[in-house]
Amino acid sequence: MNKYILYIPRGCGHGFAALSEDVELIYRVDNLYSSENENGIIWNDPTININWPINNPIISNKDEKWQKFRELFL
Repeated sequence: MNKYILYIPRGCGHGFAALSEDVELIYRVDNLYSSENENGIIWNDPTININWPINNPIISNKDEKWQKFRELFL
């Protein structure tokens, strides 16, 4: 385990792709969790066009339902 830490400021979009079975990700936040204030952009949004390093990702039901960037911000 490498125990790297990555700081992501509030309001900054982020995502990840686990490329092995033994990935452990721990979130720390600066406030109480509030599902009604949670928001996101669909992982395969064509506007952002991220070249994900995986062909058949396993995506959570929650993450599959996010909107496209253009639907949120344009």
